[in-house]
Formats: sequence, C-alpha cells, structure tokens
Amino acid sequence: MKKTLYPSESRGKAEHGWLKSRFSFSFAGYYDPGRVHFGLLRVLNDDIIAAGTGFGMHPHDNMEIVSIVLKGDLLHGDNTGNESSLKAGEVQIMSAGTGIVHSEHASDAGEVHLLQIWVFPKERNIKPRYDQKVFDEKDKDGKFQTVVSPDEADHALWINQDAWFSIGNFNEAKEVNYTLHKSGNGIFAFVIAGGMDIAGESLGNRDAIGIWDADTLQMNIQARAEVLLIEVPMN
Repeated sequence: MKKTLYPSESRGKAEHGWLKSRFSFSFAGYYDPGRVHFGLLRVLNDDIIAAGTGFGMHPHDNMEIVSIVLKGDLLHGDNTGNESSLKAGEVQIMSAGTGIVHSEHASDAGEVHLLQIWVFPKERNIKPRYDQKVFDEKDKDGKFQTVVSPDEADHALWINQDAWFSIGNFNEAKEVNYTLHKSGNGIFAFVIAGGMDIAGESLGNRDAIGIWDADTLQMNIQARAEVLLIEVPMN
C-alpha cells in the first residue's frame, strides 16, 4: 500500500468575495507540482458561492465533471438546452466530450456549498451528455452508497471512466471495509465532515488521503461523519 496525505489546511485557496474555494489539486492561480492530480482525478474544488452569484457561461471539453451539492440550491444552464436546479443531496455529472458550455449560479435564496470534481475520460470526443439524480439520504446511513459508476446496474450516474464515487453518512462510529472494483485503481478518500482513521492515518474535517497499490481498505469512521470515496484508475 502507498499513500499521500492531503491535509485540509494545505490546500490551495482563492477568495473572490462572491466565491471562496479550496483546491486539493493545482487549479487556476494555485500551482503545486506535487499536486497536479491523483491518478486520473484532476480536480477536487471545495466551493462556497454567494447567493445570486456564480460562474457565467464557460466551456469544457474531454472531461468528466461531477458536482455534489452540500448546501443550497445550484442553478445550472448549458448550450445543449439543459436548465436545472440542484439541491443538497443531489449529484450532477457532465461528460464534456467534444465540448459543452455551461453556467452555475447560487439561487437568490442563499449561498451554495458544493464539491466540483473532474476526472479524465476513458474515451475522448464523445457526444456531450448531462445527468443529475437525487439520492435518498437513508441509503447512505451507516454505509457507502455508489452515486457515480461506469456500471449502469449500480443505479448511479454513469461516468465515461472506470471510476466509482461513493458517499456515506455515519451517525454512529463504525468500522467499514471497502473493496476496490478494479485492480490497479486507487482511492481518494475525502472527509466532508467529522473524522476517520484509515491506512494508519487520522483524518479530520476536509482532510483527504490518496491510497493505491491496495485491493481493500479498512476505515474506522467517527460518529456524525460524512465521507466521500473516489475510486479512479491510476494511469
């Protein structure tokens, strides 16, 4: 097993008044040559967008983009005709493929907290696609629920990559084992709230760890913790 720690306080940051961001990997004006990506995971941005503000129309191509709303109401629009609202508990995915232009704004009702995550695609230049889904909080209670998967049988949002995203809410302390879906993949574990012990390390709120060369992982998760696991190919 190999591992790399990503302490919360070591992340890059941007403060723009209307936007507060923390970057797990090099992004925009933040660059760290040791933190460009973890395997095929390229971006994990922890954003707070002020009410009534947001990102205007901007382009992406050949990237799998996952947005996980933690608080508030995120308004989405794109040049393929999609207009939607995502609330806490909802997950969105875009396969940018040959190119898509979209906007993201917080509603006037209040600020939005979200995680925006980019993964390099398995197949390039596919037709752009968009999807979103509400996941029942009960299905994450005390266990990990798969919310993004390349396997449609998982009833998750489909991704153009051999990657799996899972979220768990733990109201009681619990030991949890995770078995990787594909040999050669790695796990990026991100503590949304609370804490846990994993791979001999203790993680707190917004800490993360990247682990590879392992087939299974054991976690001791604290009570009142929420954890995101991102399983991705390492090359």
